[in-house]
Amino acid sequence: MSEMKTAKKEKYTFETAMKRLEDIVQALDDGSAPLDELLKMFEEGTELVKLCNTMLDGAESKVKILLNKDGEITETEFETEQQ
Repeated sequence: MSEMKTAKKEKYTFETAMKRLEDIVQALDDGSAPLDELLKMFEEGTELVKLCNTMLDGAESKVKILLNKDGEITETEFETEQQ
C-alpha cells in the first residue's frame, strides 16, 4: 500500500485531492527528484485518482437519485443506491 494511509485519505476533499494530484503531475513532469521519490509520488497519484473517482461516482449516484425520484430523498435511500 502507498504511504497515503486510509486515515489521511479521509481528510481529502475532492478539490484538495485534485490539487495534490496536479502537484504530483508537475513534479513527475519535472523529473528532477530521485527515482525512488518519483515512484512514491506516482503511487500516491494513483491512489488519489482512485479516491477522486470514488468521490465522483458518489456524486453521480446522488444526482441520479435526485433526478429520478419523486418526493423526499432520505439518507438511507442514498446509501442503498450507492451499494
